[in-house]
Amino acid sequence: MTEKWVKEVYEKILTKEEQVAKRNAHKIPYTTKDGVFDDKSGKEICWWTNGFWGGMMWQLYHATGNELYREIAIENEEKLDANLMNRQGMDHDSGFKWLPTAVAHYRVDGNGESRNRALLAADNLAGRFNPVGRFIRAWNNWDGNEDGSFAGRAIIDCMMNLPLLYWAGDELHDPKFYHVAKMHADTAMEYFVRDDGSVNHIVDFDAQTGEFVQSVGGQGYGVGSSWTRGQAWAIYGFALSYRHTKQEKYLDTARKVAAYFISCIPESGLIPVDFRQPVEPAWEDSTAATIAACGMLEIASHLSEEEGAQYKEAALRMLKALAEKRCNWDENQDNLLEKCTAAYHDKEHEFSIIYGDYYFIEAIWKLCDKEMFIW
Repeated sequence: MTEKWVKEVYEKILTKEEQVAKRNAHKIPYTTKDGVFDDKSGKEICWWTNGFWGGMMWQLYHATGNELYREIAIENEEKLDANLMNRQGMDHDSGFKWLPTAVAHYRVDGNGESRNRALLAADNLAGRFNPVGRFIRAWNNWDGNEDGSFAGRAIIDCMMNLPLLYWAGDELHDPKFYHVAKMHADTAMEYFVRDDGSVNHIVDFDAQTGEFVQSVGGQGYGVGSSWTRGQAWAIYGFALSYRHTKQEKYLDTARKVAAYFISCIPESGLIPVDFRQPVEPAWEDSTAATIAACGMLEIASHLSEEEGAQYKEAALRMLKALAEKRCNWDENQDNLLEKCTAAYHDKEHEFSIIYGDYYFIEAIWKLCDKEMFIW
């Protein structure tokens, strides 16, 4: 029954995305307005989500061999060169930008320019490491005025950027990149993951001494709350650190966070923005469901069928809820996923977001053995 359902969803994605790709071949989308993708290619080329469109194209190319997808992915990658030469636009999100674009391209055909781009990004990411605090700094000051206020700030999302460092370490046979990634992961285990398996979004350290200062509510409801996309980044990120290092503590941590997440999944299978948000407004974040599903399938891939069953079942439950209730299958509308939310306290909620589409596709591809490994 599950295989039939996965196959049906897979075919529906292929049918829709071919039309979407043709209409948006020269864009780098983030969201939609009236069903039409926007474009971050120009002044917003440094936006953190600008690798996911390319990643979608590589996943579709891997499944179909359609050259259209390859061409779009390469154009996305080349446009990001403007980001690579913009210091202010280079932050901890380099993994999100260059793993689904440059590294993916290099894995497909060994392209030397792609390898160079990805290694430059990895060097920059490693350079953000604070050796005293053993963490990777998240952001530059958003206004460009470097007063040091962000020098000690780290966020849970960075767990998903560490695979760029693991890749660079393997590519250059340089253990430095592994050391940086593992030290950051260890710090995240200690200061981000709570005893109950929930996680902090943002942690501030003293950049001079490395000492813990405070946790910050960030994109969730507030301090001590449980921002669901942050939970999902932790599940997938720690599982990927296990994949790359084979250190059991990372898999154990991923399973701990996953257990908490599974215990909080509503009966509907649809995921709120924050597991500890008020009953009303009942805002959702479909992206959290897709990312968590990918993370749980990653965990299951490292366990016996019996041990991994609970994670696969939870992933399927969320994906089926999305496919039935939160996917837009209209081929004339650009977005796939609906009711995605970037942050609880933002002015806008429940709209389409490109990484929701990407991770939904990746999760379905995992289930039907069509995935191109990106991370």
